[in-house]
Amino acid sequence: MSKTKPMYLHRSASGAAPRIARAYDPKFRVTDKYRATLPDMMEAAHDAIQGAHVPIQQVGVHNFRLPLKFRTKKGPTTTLEASVTGTVSLEADLKGINMSRIVRSFYDHKNEVFTGEWMGRILAAYLRNVKSKDARLKVSFSYPMVQRSLRSGLEGYQFYEVAFEGVMTSAGDYRRYIHFDFVYSSACPCSAELSEHARDMRAAYTVPHSQRSKARLVLEEAPGKKIWLEDVQAHCANALRTETQVMVKREDEQAFAELNGAHLKFVEDAARLLYKEFDAESRIRDFRIACSHLESLHSHDAVSVICKGVKGGFSADFMDFGALVC
Repeated sequence: MSKTKPMYLHRSASGAAPRIARAYDPKFRVTDKYRATLPDMMEAAHDAIQGAHVPIQQVGVHNFRLPLKFRTKKGPTTTLEASVTGTVSLEADLKGINMSRIVRSFYDHKNEVFTGEWMGRILAAYLRNVKSKDARLKVSFSYPMVQRSLRSGLEGYQFYEVAFEGVMTSAGDYRRYIHFDFVYSSACPCSAELSEHARDMRAAYTVPHSQRSKARLVLEEAPGKKIWLEDVQAHCANALRTETQVMVKREDEQAFAELNGAHLKFVEDAARLLYKEFDAESRIRDFRIACSHLESLHSHDAVSVICKGVKGGFSADFMDFGALVC
């Protein structure tokens, strides 16, 4: 028996044409008059809102990508692929936002060099174009810096996971944050002591345990101040001393073992060392630092969180330690 039932979108086996014609006209051009007839969900009645009649604190777009220009401390600019998250607040009486306006506001400034002031202009445009009370922008990227080996003189690129974040309110309050990941080695003081004891008491050869570790910093710049990413990296390296290496020869590997021996640290030590370093930096108003030591002795990690303690500032509210795997 032949199939005679018509189909909606496809030609049937009997040869009957589909009920709905599907075709794309590449020659069609949109006019202003035609554009004015297009339906706009922003004009929907209030009863089109589904769910509770409440405001939404953040709504927007995440991970739209584009190349952006960043200025390095020494002056030249570098172009890097960036991932952008942009959100605004939404009032209870509005069904939604025109998310493309967020992207368009951003692209209006895409050829400019990224600065804190530049980010402020984007946020101000958000507030105007989307008619929102609050706006937030986060730009994430991987930032390369050339690092020199300890003894051989080799050089290689170390890449740092970085994000710049800006928050602006309708009152014009603007706060800027830097997110920065720093990867280092942490040799356990307890294991080192026990190893030396075994060698001293029983002539036993041992290898003290150490692990690759990560510190995740969120820094709020002081009003009117700017700190370079190169300065943030230098502060981390000065505090912890044992940043992982890029290019090594045997003499560098030996030097790194000596360096770890000279700077043993528990995860508590790492947090306090970084606190001391950034507490003394006048360009930083507030900070929160989370550290994770990916234990080679245990099947779990050792973690710590510390904040500067500014009234109304950051709290030690961080539990996403799984994101610190490196």
